[in-house]
Amino acid sequence: MYLNNQNIKLPEDPDTIIWKYLDLSKFLDLLMSKKLFMSRSDKFEDQYEGTFSEPTYEEIRKLSIDNPDFLKFYKTHREQVAISSWHINEYESFAMWQIFTQNTEGLAIQSTIGRLQNALAPENNYKQFIGEVNYIDYKKEYIPFDDMFFPFLFKRKSFQYEREVRIISDVAESNITLNDGLKINVNLDQLIEKIYIHPKSENWYKNLVIQLVKQLGFDFTIEKSDLESDILI
Repeated sequence: MYLNNQNIKLPEDPDTIIWKYLDLSKFLDLLMSKKLFMSRSDKFEDQYEGTFSEPTYEEIRKLSIDNPDFLKFYKTHREQVAISSWHINEYESFAMWQIFTQNTEGLAIQSTIGRLQNALAPENNYKQFIGEVNYIDYKKEYIPFDDMFFPFLFKRKSFQYEREVRIISDVAESNITLNDGLKINVNLDQLIEKIYIHPKSENWYKNLVIQLVKQLGFDFTIEKSDLESDILI
């Protein structure tokens, strides 16, 4: 369950395919805890995460001249927001395998927008949204700040290849303190449509993943990556 915000856009088709690329340890943590880890927004590698573009910053700075707490509030708010990133793509992405899995022992979860929406458990003590990221020129384009979620739904154009949809959780109005992030309850059978094994992994690794998933009581469809198909010649 998630909150609906008419200002936050999402692909209209609930069957839009999305992916999450991760290593085996994070995947096992997901299965064993039945909770999805969300990273605190200021812990991302992109230092611009949750910040504003230059035109927006200038406007906020002017508003802060008489009220310095206004700017301070926006800076500290990043410590109260957690994010889970997903990649929109009809097919597997070679680039995503390279970026998000450090070795050949990675996996990809295939899901859809509709599955993601239905997999989230109701979280009554903080706000939670799903939204598609907008990619803009941070030197020229304006990010609205009439909604506290907007800074987390914009990224620089150089990240356009990510085609990102994200779950955003804001714990500002609760008594939760985020350290590295937040774990949220999810229905894994609803969330996971298929699991894909890294294209360069060995057969023993695929069999290990199948065995581990079965022992943990799940029955997901597990595929070897389509990028490692036999060459027809």
